[in-house]
Amino acid sequence: MLQPKKTKYRKQQKGRMKGNAHRGAELAFGSFGIKTMEQAWLTGRQIEAARQAVTRYMKREGQIWIRVFPDKPVTKKPAEVRMGKGKGAPEYFVARVTPGRIIFEAEGVPLHIAKEALRLAAQKLPVKTKFIVRRDYVEN
Repeated sequence: MLQPKKTKYRKQQKGRMKGNAHRGAELAFGSFGIKTMEQAWLTGRQIEAARQAVTRYMKREGQIWIRVFPDKPVTKKPAEVRMGKGKGAPEYFVARVTPGRIIFEAEGVPLHIAKEALRLAAQKLPVKTKFIVRRDYVEN
């Protein structure tokens, strides 16, 4: 499961997500990718499930890049605990994604295989996504 080795602070505030992604909104490594259409928190488990779906379908051919990393701790209080007495313990980590952010990129496989692999990955994620292809991509 993806999570930071160490963090400066154990707990973080929720914060607000508004606007579109400017960083990480262009394909940087591969010829294919999936881009988010809405904002959400992606947990480390969701990202890992999507990654496994892609690698299984691509049969470990080609290469994939994960462009998001869960670095925000989400806390949770135990079940049936009264209000107050401070904030709960960190439970898991999330990556904040805003519209336009690229989550996965793939390279080294034909278009139809990459499209299906990334479709399977998108099913594991809680956001609407869009399949994108590099502008200068040419099918061999």
